[in-house]
Amino acid sequence: MRISIAGLATSHPYADARTLRRHADLAVWEPDPQRLARFLDEHPDATVAPDLAALLDSRPDGVVLTVPPPQVPGALAQVLDRALPCFVNKPAAATVEQLDQLGQVVSVAPELVLSTSVLRFAPDFAAFAVPREEVLAVRATVRHDVGLWATGYNPWQDDPAIGGGTLVMMGLHGVELLVALLGPAVRLVGAATATRSYDTLRSEDTGLLTLQWSDGVPGTVEVLGVSEGEAYEVIVHTSTGERRVALCGGEDELGYRATIEAFLAMVDGAASPVPWAQTRAVLGVLASARARH
Repeated sequence: MRISIAGLATSHPYADARTLRRHADLAVWEPDPQRLARFLDEHPDATVAPDLAALLDSRPDGVVLTVPPPQVPGALAQVLDRALPCFVNKPAAATVEQLDQLGQVVSVAPELVLSTSVLRFAPDFAAFAVPREEVLAVRATVRHDVGLWATGYNPWQDDPAIGGGTLVMMGLHGVELLVALLGPAVRLVGAATATRSYDTLRSEDTGLLTLQWSDGVPGTVEVLGVSEGEAYEVIVHTSTGERRVALCGGEDELGYRATIEAFLAMVDGAASPVPWAQTRAVLGVLASARARH
């Protein structure tokens, strides 16, 4: 099996490759020489392609795509033109315009596209379930420090018009968990942002999203970009009390390995385990929130 790593724009494809190399030969394309060198230090046997077209010409069995959101529709279209399953690392879109363009591309073959927060596949969350009729309200809390962006690192992630900033890049994890739990019939009610610590950010380091599902269930997502550690929590309020799941730890505990295993099942012929309607709902909430701030 051969898997192509198309772009190394975030830290995620480096983690993905550590799982993929147990199952497949790797080929990689990345225009930034420093990012590519870092990847090759860890995976010296990977085949290097000079551009995306050449990478796809190597006839991979599947593609992991990680490029800034404005580049996703064009790159994904090339992948789908070859009928290849594709895992698009988050966020696949950060603005309403980007999401509209992405939706047109995905409509060609939604079953071949997986784009999600890895937390959806975290073992503790996958085992977490509350009967829908018992749910009164839900809350997700995202703790992931963004101080590195305040130094100027990877500036596109902190740019609201490109990567969506903290509200989108980190808020996605919380919205994803709640949509995975309650489904895609959700709308944004409101959003608030603040910069509490990292004054050099282009976006924000703190955010709050309020949501509501079509059956009336309200939800909130707290985005805390000033944090000593990385951790995530979902709380479901019921008439008998709270049900909660906390996610922290390494790549296995946070779902990185399970996400890639789900992608490899697509390479073997399965449809995407995350329906596009759910991905569209997650990205739609975030894009709407970004448009307000």
